[in-house]
Amino acid sequence: MVDPVDYMKKLGLFGIGVYALTEEKIDEYVRELIESGAINREEGKKYVTELIERKNKQQEELEEKISSKVKETFGKTELATKEEIKALEDKITKLEEMLAEALKKDE
Repeated sequence: MVDPVDYMKKLGLFGIGVYALTEEKIDEYVRELIESGAINREEGKKYVTELIERKNKQQEELEEKISSKVKETFGKTELATKEEIKALEDKITKLEEMLAEALKKDE
């Protein structure tokens, strides 16, 4: 009988996490468990669903962490936000209009 933990180790589920696996690899892994008799088809379907859900959750968590770190890093660099740039552009446009009007009055 095949030990599911050994299969998971072979696939790298421990250490790097489920998110690194493709759905194809998950299906392949579960198919091997079914063929070896370690689990039946119904358990296999359930297991595939669970692994894919876990993979998607880990992927979302990783993306959130990366996004958070990127925002944190940019926050430390004191770069202008899109909103701040837009506000400055609006001020410049208004100043250009005011200057143009002032120049017309002087003519």
